[in-house]
Amino acid sequence: MSHQTGIKANQELKTFFGKCRDGNIRVFKISIENEQLVLAAHENAKGTWEDDYDKLVVPLTSESMPCFLLYRLDTKDSTGAYYWMLISWSPDDAPVRHKMLYASTKATLKQEFGSGQIKEELHGTVKEDITLSGFRKHKKNESAPAPLTSREEELAELRRSERSVAANVGVDTRQQTLGGVAFPMTDDARQAVIRMADKRHGYVQLRIDLDEERIHLVSAGDVSVDKLPSKVPSDSARYHLYNFKHTHEGDYLESVVFIYSMPGYSCSIKERMLYSSCKAPLLSDIEQNIGLVVTKKLEIDSGAELTEEFLLDEIHPKKCLHRPKFAKPKGPPNRGAKRLTKPQSTPSE
Repeated sequence: MSHQTGIKANQELKTFFGKCRDGNIRVFKISIENEQLVLAAHENAKGTWEDDYDKLVVPLTSESMPCFLLYRLDTKDSTGAYYWMLISWSPDDAPVRHKMLYASTKATLKQEFGSGQIKEELHGTVKEDITLSGFRKHKKNESAPAPLTSREEELAELRRSERSVAANVGVDTRQQTLGGVAFPMTDDARQAVIRMADKRHGYVQLRIDLDEERIHLVSAGDVSVDKLPSKVPSDSARYHLYNFKHTHEGDYLESVVFIYSMPGYSCSIKERMLYSSCKAPLLSDIEQNIGLVVTKKLEIDSGAELTEEFLLDEIHPKKCLHRPKFAKPKGPPNRGAKRLTKPQSTPSE
């Protein structure tokens, strides 16, 4: 909510507001003087509003003082009244106090003139802002869609992918399931995951072919935990299945971990979105159709995160069972001795 200054139009300006609507006045300038909005200058129409614009608007402005300009357009509303453009001129070299004063008085001016008749608004700090070309640039930027954030670009890419999925569903093509896009695994990739389910592999790495839209096998075999970070590429996304063999509280355990590695924004938007949207359908296929039980699902930015300690903490998170006893805070020092209150004696009858 903007703060108002209490500055209002003087009587001369209010009278002019009524006269300027006959179609002869093209533009008039309003300044603040003696804590009032006053009529500073005005010019009559000579041609169309576009022909008159640059000839009349810029000469009415000063390099060091803000002002308001009301410029009449050639279009009318349903009642036959002309529409106007409100130009707020606030040059960079003007005193800050004056800039603030004009900014906080703008709403009052619109109300007193009639905000329903103001069809366009333009704000300028340099002369180029308030020229006709500056106004057209402003309108172009106003109608252009707002720039998307990285997250919005990813969502837009996902929606485009899903629309493509709906139009091209087949036996061997991707299908929209589980809120994602399911790409089929190649025979080599599926056989590698099956071998891992049969304890014949301890590590499988998968990649998405973005053009072919299939999931391919990168490598499979056995990898020690200290060599696992070197398997994670730094320039592309990957899916990893790793059988983490370890001991916990004296027990030997084998826990299959699904790792989705995505090295930040070095990957394209399409790659980030396809890997993200394919993850859930791929896991469903691995667990439900192949029968490989995944103990933990992780997402990482780089291989450096994959230490033995990190995997242990993720699979067996530490529980804090000790809860410290609440300690009553000490009172202020030197507060004096406790006051003793004697019970009041009952008056004898």
